[in-house]
Amino acid sequence: MLQANPELINKAKDFFNKRDYKNSLTVLNEIIETEDKNSEAFFLMGNIFHMKGQIGKAIKAFNKVVEIDPKHTEAAISLSVLYNDIGKYEKAKTIFDKANDNVKKDTESFQDPHINKKFSLKHFELAEMYFSYNRYEEAIFEYDKAIGLDPANLEIRIKVAKVYSKKGFKSKSMEVLRKLKSENPSYLPARIALGLLYFGNGNVLEAQSEWYNVLNMDPNNQEAKMYLDLSNKSATETKLN
Repeated sequence: MLQANPELINKAKDFFNKRDYKNSLTVLNEIIETEDKNSEAFFLMGNIFHMKGQIGKAIKAFNKVVEIDPKHTEAAISLSVLYNDIGKYEKAKTIFDKANDNVKKDTESFQDPHINKKFSLKHFELAEMYFSYNRYEEAIFEYDKAIGLDPANLEIRIKVAKVYSKKGFKSKSMEVLRKLKSENPSYLPARIALGLLYFGNGNVLEAQSEWYNVLNMDPNNQEAKMYLDLSNKSATETKLN
């Protein structure tokens, strides 16, 4: 991977960090005019185009990075995400699988938490797509991969519980949420989701108990307040009927 004049790259990055993309692109173009195989410049350019919503230009820039440096994992992942966004799923999968194989061969990259989070995000996106088409087995498979790569992302475990619930495995869904709550007592979304599962099963008191506990920890939690209000109205209507 060719390195540009450090001063110019740093200047482009400084503009980028200040969200001054116009000047950043000006500097990057200056770099590319003299170093047309500088992957660092093209990668930063791709990120700018992506942020500006210029998907075609972003894809072209990231493709240039991968062409110059086939082992540039972050560019490959970004490219895969973009192809996925525009509906070119097979192309996205091919690029992603190749990047994944390269990372597995590279022990240092494989242990890099930053890289792992990017792969986790990709698996999460694939899982969301499978879930939207009711392909629950594939969704769980991808969610599990995402969790393995980024265990700190607790939201993924709530998604897994929702998939089990959709499949009709209520007890398995509850098991996932109870374990999540037990391991992370301060993670309120787990308690809210568990309350919803209780409520859906007709266990109103258990559901309200979860939401009251949320409000004890976060008195301004609007989600918990909303579900408590709904459950109280539901109970009142049931009594009237």
